[in-house]
Amino acid sequence: MARKIVTMTLLLVVSVLTSIGQESTDEVENAEFQIKDLRDNIPEFIKGGKLNLNIRPRYEFADMDGLDASNAFTVRTALGFETAPLYGFRAKVEMEDVTVLGNEDNYAQPGGLSGPGKTVVADPEGTELNQGWLAYRNWDTELMVGRQNLVLDNSRFIGNVAWRQNHQTLDAVTFKNQSIEDLTLLYGYIWNVNRIFGEDLAFGDWESESHMFNISYKGCPWGTLGVYAYLLDFDTDAPLASVNTFGAYYSGSHSITDDGSVQYRAEYARQTDTGKNTDFDADYYLAELGATYDRFNGGVGYEILGSRGGAGGPGFSTPLATLHKFNGWADAFLGTPAIGLHDLYVWAGAEIPKNIPLKFVYHQYTSDTGSMDLGEEYDIVASRKFGEHWGILGKYAYFDGQQDGPADRHKFWLQGTFDY
Repeated sequence: MARKIVTMTLLLVVSVLTSIGQESTDEVENAEFQIKDLRDNIPEFIKGGKLNLNIRPRYEFADMDGLDASNAFTVRTALGFETAPLYGFRAKVEMEDVTVLGNEDNYAQPGGLSGPGKTVVADPEGTELNQGWLAYRNWDTELMVGRQNLVLDNSRFIGNVAWRQNHQTLDAVTFKNQSIEDLTLLYGYIWNVNRIFGEDLAFGDWESESHMFNISYKGCPWGTLGVYAYLLDFDTDAPLASVNTFGAYYSGSHSITDDGSVQYRAEYARQTDTGKNTDFDADYYLAELGATYDRFNGGVGYEILGSRGGAGGPGFSTPLATLHKFNGWADAFLGTPAIGLHDLYVWAGAEIPKNIPLKFVYHQYTSDTGSMDLGEEYDIVASRKFGEHWGILGKYAYFDGQQDGPADRHKFWLQGTFDY
């Protein structure tokens, strides 16, 4: 009997050891298969990626009353690489450099870094990480974490300020879902804003505890309906820019002939203070109507940024917008005055011979409180593409300020671009 028990015990031990050995062999083989599968995919992960290169030399002349004129010669270089998807994951790294050509004192950089007594040109010299993010996409949903180049809607509230040589990017996590046809849902949390002024200045970065909610539906007749809530909190670095904004818009276009169409946008938003901002509330309105026929286009718009009343600080505020795109290219109203701003503007454009788009814009500015005359502005721009990668642009802006408005100024730009 004892021999039987010993024999059965030995057989059981051998069976268990054999089973363990088999499982270990299976695990090793499975691991080897996964490693081989990964090796097989990595080349395509890299080969299928996208390299981007942007080189933009620019001359900017800026002259504002009370200051000497600036002549800024700069070149922007941005080099980045975005991987192809691998198991739903993508990543991107992009470096950005702004170099001054010639004497730095030819113009005043932000923060008084150069050109004392001259008009500021907001293109400081510097090198930094422009983008660096990791994204995962599956089930019509994308999660992105890291430094992002984010533009929402028409960039009136969230933009990348692509006109300046150093772009604005956000250190954020964003969640976007498009599982329902024509509907896009976006949520984002921002912990840092990398502003156009670069990392060397105290106001170059804003620490943030901000939330973004943006919903757009493209299935409406003749247009897109959007609603948004931007809860921006910059307590330490920019308390007066801490605002809660809730708004909605409807925009679109409609063909009226084979060669012609109309474009339109209507928008309203309500803004209140948050964080360490002083107590205030203000409204925003926009109505815009344009038309295109053959090589010609034109239109009219009216934008209202409400006043702050008796509180100190700016009126209706859009601190993360691409501000240069709005209220005139002379940048006289990068910050809304406490008395608010009404901007009535008209534009006319045409594609002239040699495929050169030409556009003229006129602005008339008044205050929201008291209807004071703040000035008027004349803008003109022409550009030309050469093949797929090259381009040139010339642009001029003249702001004629009145007694209650900002100082007179005029600016001229000539720039070339290479994009790959």
